[in-house]
Amino acid sequence: MDERNKLVVLYDYYGELLNDSQKKYFEDYYFNNLSLGEIAEEEGISRNAVHKQIKSAQEKLEFYDSKLKLIEKEKEILETIKDDNLKERITKIIES
Repeated sequence: MDERNKLVVLYDYYGELLNDSQKKYFEDYYFNNLSLGEIAEEEGISRNAVHKQIKSAQEKLEFYDSKLKLIEKEKEILETIKDDNLKERITKIIES
């Protein structure tokens, strides 16, 4: 799983634990494909401020997962599935 997909999965798990501005900037950047400059212009703040908020959100998401380990648990559950076809289909859903 590449870093971007990992962050999106982490957001799915822990996004509600972020503050409102972190959620908005994260979503604009990762889901709406806006640049830091576009977000900054839209919000009337500096590009650096947007970058700091997104970076802080990323760090929080990784911190939460380091404690709760939902991605690791997800992989462990996948390993218990014996049906290779089903496992492959679930993996594709998770990674998309």
